[in-house]
Amino acid sequence: MIETIDQIFVLLKHWLVGFLPAGLQPVASVLVSVVAIIAVFPSLFAIAVWMERKGLGRMQNRIGPNRVGPFGLFQPIADGIKSLTKEDIVPLRADAVVHFMAPVVLVVVVFMGIAVLPMGRNMTLVHMDSGLLFFFAMGASTELSVFMAGWSSRNKYSLLGAMRGVAQMISYEVPLLMSSVAVVMMTGSLSLGKIVEAQNQYTWGLPHWYIFTPWGLAAFLMYAIAATAETNRSPFDLPEGESELVAGYFTEYSGFKFALFFLGEYVGMLSISGLGTTLFLGGWSAPFSFLGWVPSWFWFFSKVMLSICVFIWIRGTLPRLRQDQLMNFAWKFVLPFTLFDLLVAALWRFMGDGWARWVVCSVILLLAYALMGGVGMYRKHFRVRSYRYAE
Repeated sequence: MIETIDQIFVLLKHWLVGFLPAGLQPVASVLVSVVAIIAVFPSLFAIAVWMERKGLGRMQNRIGPNRVGPFGLFQPIADGIKSLTKEDIVPLRADAVVHFMAPVVLVVVVFMGIAVLPMGRNMTLVHMDSGLLFFFAMGASTELSVFMAGWSSRNKYSLLGAMRGVAQMISYEVPLLMSSVAVVMMTGSLSLGKIVEAQNQYTWGLPHWYIFTPWGLAAFLMYAIAATAETNRSPFDLPEGESELVAGYFTEYSGFKFALFFLGEYVGMLSISGLGTTLFLGGWSAPFSFLGWVPSWFWFFSKVMLSICVFIWIRGTLPRLRQDQLMNFAWKFVLPFTLFDLLVAALWRFMGDGWARWVVCSVILLLAYALMGGVGMYRKHFRVRSYRYAE
């Protein structure tokens, strides 16, 4: 019974595909999986939007959505209907084809990255030995869609927002990728399924998740910072800084095209949270051995939604950085610390089992954090700001 519940979606797919001739079954199996992903993740997007609006309302002493449906639960549906019915305005001088393709490219590549995520036991759409590389290849393609949107609009604010967005995404994509290299070093594989299996072990009922090691915790924190910047979330939401750039690279977008950018951003959050869950939080494995009877897909999506709650919490807590602060933080702290963590991971690997490597690796990382953070932040002479206004 427990196994049946865990594999309910796999069994349901096989049952549906079984009605077709044998020659069509492989193609039908892929199509059913694609339809499931396209149905599930936009639904999670709607839930995440509702959670964010209610959560930020609570943090800012507001009510939040409370008119459409009980507790405002139907607000995402109302937003979707509004986006579908709004007029699609394209600037006269804009490149209409590229202007149309930019949000489509963003949504397509985000969903393609999801295809390699193991969302449960035997629940991976595409099994790849190099699934991690495929995910990052798709993630890098989002920068192309951002530049397409800014350039095709023929708007200086849009182009400036696109250039800032591309610079930010390239800068933080390097530590995002390097933080995952430590996991690859420990697992010895680029397969996301094998990475989950390597963490699906227990000692005294506690899991062997990589986040519970010194190098894994450091890599996870750097990954979380870089992922926040990659998805243009606060405090790294400078590409769409409303107070400076109107709406950034999608200033000239309206209606359903704007909704596609919105969808791409939130599905990107879900996707990158899913990868972080796979790399550092054991993927679909249970947090305790005695909870192994709970369906594997439940644990995966629970961890992903918990990550979304952290994104919302950070947005309602931290102020936006300046552009120079954002770039300095990437190149002078996040990237060097991530590279240093790779050395610590190698030391952890070759020191063997025992408490000695816990002490040595923890002390080294703490000293590195103190030196890189302390020297980098406190060697500057801060002065009282003076504000001048145009006359």
